[in-house]
Amino acid sequence: MLNKRLAVALTVSGLLAGATACGAPAQTAPASATPSASAATAAAAGWELDPAAGAQRIKAAGLDILTAEGTAEHYHAHVDVLVDGKAVTVPAEIGFSFGADGQPNGISALHTHDTSGVIHIEAPTAGLKYTLGQVLSEWGVLDGKDATGAPHGGTGGWTAYVNGAKQTAPVSDVVLKAHDEVVLSYGAAPSPVPSSYNFPAGL
Repeated sequence: MLNKRLAVALTVSGLLAGATACGAPAQTAPASATPSASAATAAAAGWELDPAAGAQRIKAAGLDILTAEGTAEHYHAHVDVLVDGKAVTVPAEIGFSFGADGQPNGISALHTHDTSGVIHIEAPTAGLKYTLGQVLSEWGVLDGKDATGAPHGGTGGWTAYVNGAKQTAPVSDVVLKAHDEVVLSYGAAPSPVPSSYNFPAGL
């Protein structure tokens, strides 16, 4: 029993320090489900992340809940979300599951650590593809379940750009690749469209 408790404690501490494996400063998952000031701003606009439903959203994205970040595949992409040219904050802890105590107890291969828009792909299996649609599923937005209407009601009216190039495929099908700059835009197109992102050293 003691060994099992120790293993759980080590796993949770590993999740909390997960960003260290990326060569970035360690990021701490929230100690509770209470939103930060930036999350509250996002919530007012309807873009909040609900920690309590993290596990269900990971599964809805077709991903597994892991006990630690994978090491077989490791790269990063960046996502900007714009509504009429105005930035929407991409929340921290997309792709995390949380226990009743508000502490992280699992993570998917596709996740965020902070609000920079950097998407971490750290998978236990090499060669799998990860999509913008999976990020949106884990975030819980643009899934057609929001009755408030556009732009929250679904992916209709949204356009995706990858490294400045407009995509013709549905936005959910955009595949994330290493160091891609992905722009998800609704309404007035940004001018110019961001075509690159200055990733921090080590990412």
